Amino acid sequence: MLEKRSLSLSGHRTSIALEPEFWAALTALAAGENLTLAALVTRIDAARTPERPLASALRVYALLRGTL
Repeated sequence: MLEKRSLSLSGHRTSIALEPEFWAALTALAAGENLTLAALVTRIDAARTPERPLASALRVYALLRGTL
């Protein structure tokens, strides 16, 4: 089941749907970097290529950081 969250990225609101486990991993990663979840998502969003959807970029980031 997906959990949808709304965040403000680059001045506009967007909704992202991820599995709760990915939200938990991203929240832990943000805390470990002394960032808010929104700040971490903004950083990931800025670094992704246009072909990669944001939800996919967030999942890959969490997987590569080894939190799952």
